[in-house]
Amino acid sequence: MVASAPLTTDATANSQRGSYWITTFGCQMNKADSERMAGILESMGYREAPAELDADLVLYNTCTIRDNAEQKVYSYLGRQAQRKRSNPNLTLVVAGCVAQQEGESLLRRVPELDLVMGPQHANRLETLLLQVDSGQQVVATEDHHILEDITTARRDSSVCGWVNVIYGCNERCTYCVVPSVRGKEQSRLPQAIKLEMEGLAAQGYKEITLLGQNIDAYGRDLPGITPEGRRQHTLTDLLHHVHDVEGLERIRFATSHPRYFTERLIDACADLPKLCEHFHIPFQSGDNDVLQAMARGYTVERYRRIIDRIRERMPDASLSADVIVAFPGETDAQYRRTLDLIDEIGFDQVNTAAYSPRPNTPAADWDNQLPEEVKVERLREINALVERCARKANARYEGRTEEVLAEGINPKDPSQLMGRTRTNRLTFFSATGSDGHAYNAGDLVQVRIDAVRSFSLSGSPLPR
Repeated sequence: MVASAPLTTDATANSQRGSYWITTFGCQMNKADSERMAGILESMGYREAPAELDADLVLYNTCTIRDNAEQKVYSYLGRQAQRKRSNPNLTLVVAGCVAQQEGESLLRRVPELDLVMGPQHANRLETLLLQVDSGQQVVATEDHHILEDITTARRDSSVCGWVNVIYGCNERCTYCVVPSVRGKEQSRLPQAIKLEMEGLAAQGYKEITLLGQNIDAYGRDLPGITPEGRRQHTLTDLLHHVHDVEGLERIRFATSHPRYFTERLIDACADLPKLCEHFHIPFQSGDNDVLQAMARGYTVERYRRIIDRIRERMPDASLSADVIVAFPGETDAQYRRTLDLIDEIGFDQVNTAAYSPRPNTPAADWDNQLPEEVKVERLREINALVERCARKANARYEGRTEEVLAEGINPKDPSQLMGRTRTNRLTFFSATGSDGHAYNAGDLVQVRIDAVRSFSLSGSPLPR
């Protein structure tokens, strides 16, 4: 996924440093990092450029989770490197996971680069750019303790915001490069997280998504044991701690790991009114032997028990997941078990990917890699199944009234607003109700659902 970031800025912003452009590849964590880096740039006096090729500073915040995302970065870099040869004043930055993975080798491949910085260094962007200003070519990929964030993010939305609660990942899934590029787990203190959420609520934000590569691991690196003998700081405790932030209407969290997903967490989501009934829990494979080869640390049976408990407490909750097909050695029968699990659970959405060997991961060196044509065929088949399941899951909304948080104008139809239900269904509806009332971004609107599609809904706002 690529988000080219027209991060709109106030026209009165100080512009003595010129203009910037950020292109974000990958996950929600990268999007949150980009918002923080945009805030740093604007505090330094940069303004957002009207287009990438007009910018005085171009920053690519990169993703290495899949090979195609990484190759896309190099394609973008080639265009900018050529531009810099005729404009030496252009500042060219690569941040994020490709930067961390490649380090100084990026400079050998693209010598026009000024700064290569891993995700642990996002909050140090100003310091690193000052080194660039002094004439240095800078590489910042060493392990770095992420101090409490005192930067002000330039957020892409004025309604929904990201809040990081834990950085890094300690898991060792055999296919995944994330631990080596994002470092060890570092949990923020509950007080700091709540303070950031209170600040956003005071600015009018209605929804917060708490973020972590493995958010269920939150707090296990923080000290403290309760009288009952359990860890004092868990994601469940954090949800209880931040739930009463005044002004917030909704709280979400991502991404979960089945190994750490507890009944206590499910009960908190059912009992706390602001917690949305949407769960993103990657399962990666429907076969236990493949899960063991992936070093995921749970079984299909364990995953099913989690889903059963969620549906017992919240029958209408929506479920999304991630899955990998054509993992090294995956047989056709094992792959079919993945299809069966998707069909059985009836996910609202599944993010699919064919296995892609990543540097410095065990599975990349195994000799049982599957042919490319197998990957293509399995991905095609599973995508068709995912769409059928999504259409079937969305059908339950037809004719229902859903609370939708309006996030902004539908870019394809200015007469409509777009937003999401509590269950995270993208919904389009008229900006003006039948009673003549005009709705705005940030409003909670009761919408009658008139049309359902595989991945979105459309409806009409009910009279107030």
